[in-house]
Amino acid sequence: INLINQQQVTTLHFVPSMLQAFLQDPAVSSCQSLQRIVCSGEALPADAQQQVFAKLPQVGLYNLYGPTEAAIDVTHWTCVDEGRDAVPIGRPIANLGCYILDSNFEPVPVGVLGELYLGGIGLARGYHRRPSLTAERFVAHPFVKGERLYRTGDLARYRENGVIEYAGRIDHQVKLRGLRIELGEIEARLLEHEWVRESAVLAVDGKYLVGYLVLHNAGDDWRDVLGAHLGQQLPDYMVPAQWMLLEQMPLSPNGKLDRKALPKADTSLQAREYVAPRSELEQQIAAIWAQVLEVDRVGLNDNFFELGGHSLLATQVVVRLREQLHAEFDVKSIFTTPTLADFSAHVAARQTNNSPVQDALAKSLEALKRLSAEDLDKLIS
Repeated sequence: INLINQQQVTTLHFVPSMLQAFLQDPAVSSCQSLQRIVCSGEALPADAQQQVFAKLPQVGLYNLYGPTEAAIDVTHWTCVDEGRDAVPIGRPIANLGCYILDSNFEPVPVGVLGELYLGGIGLARGYHRRPSLTAERFVAHPFVKGERLYRTGDLARYRENGVIEYAGRIDHQVKLRGLRIELGEIEARLLEHEWVRESAVLAVDGKYLVGYLVLHNAGDDWRDVLGAHLGQQLPDYMVPAQWMLLEQMPLSPNGKLDRKALPKADTSLQAREYVAPRSELEQQIAAIWAQVLEVDRVGLNDNFFELGGHSLLATQVVVRLREQLHAEFDVKSIFTTPTLADFSAHVAARQTNNSPVQDALAKSLEALKRLSAEDLDKLIS
C-alpha cells in the first residue's frame, strides 16, 4: 500500500487470490492513484469484484483468461456490476477463437457446460520434445481444415449474448460413490453467499466432501446456513459433509490457491457442544449413529454429515431404524434433518403418524385370524 501511494502506481496485475489478500488491508481505499486492476490466472470471484467496486470506485477492473499454450491472454472482460453471481471471462481477442465443445467435438447449446478449446494465430506449435503430449492437447480443428485447436481442460458455458463463463477445471471433476461431481460448481455456489470470501472443496478418499472457507461477518449458524444455501441449488450429495474455517487460503509461490496445502479435516473437530440425548428414542438413535459413524458418542447438536456421514452410511442408519422400530423411514430425511435432535423429532413424528395405521392393520389381521377357512374362501371370491 505504501509503495503504491509513494510511487503513484496506476496499474496492478493480480491473480485473484492475491487480489483478495490485497483488498483485506484496511488502508486499501487510500490508493487513489490506481486507475486499473487486471486479473488473470484464476477464476475471479464475484465477491472480489464487488470489493473492488466498493473500496476503489475509481478503478477499472479487467478479467483476462488464457493459458501459456495460447500466448497467455485469449479472452477479456471489462467488469461491471451486473448483479450476477459469476464474473465471466468475456470474449476472445482479435485473431483468436474460442469453442465450447462436448465429448463428440460438437458445439454445446447456450448455458450447457463443455470443454473450452482455443484456436487462432496465438497457438503454440507444441511442447518442446514432448510429441505425445502435443498430440494429446493440440488436436485437428473440427470445423477448419488444416488448422488446430488447443484443448484447455477447462469447463465453460456460453451466455445468451455469447459471453463466456469459466466453470472450473475438468480435472477438478471427481467421482464420489459413483456420482460425478464438479468441485468448481460447489465452490462457485458457495461464493454466491455474502458470508463467503473464499472457498475450496476437496473430495476425501472418494467418500465425502470437505469445504474450506474464509468467511466475513458470518453468524454462529454458518454451517447450517451455508449447507441450506447449497441444498437449494445442488443435489444433496454435492453438499460437503465436513467444513473447515481458515484465516486465509494457502497460496503457491505464484499466488494461486495451493490445494495440496489445504489442511486435513479432523472429524473430531467437527463435533459441536455436547448435549446428551434425553428420551429413550434419542438415545436409541444416538447409539445407531455412533455405531455407523464409528464415534464414541453423539449429542443432540451433532450433525450426521459433519461427523463423517454420507449417503451410504445414512442408508445403514435407516436400515437399522427400520429393524429396531418396525417403521418406514427414507434416507432423504437424514439430509433434511441432519442433527440428532431434529432427526429424532422427525422419527418421533413419523411414529405418531404411523401409529393409527399400524393399529388398524393389527386389528384387521386379528380379525382375519378369527375367520374360518370357509369364511376366507367366501371373502376371497
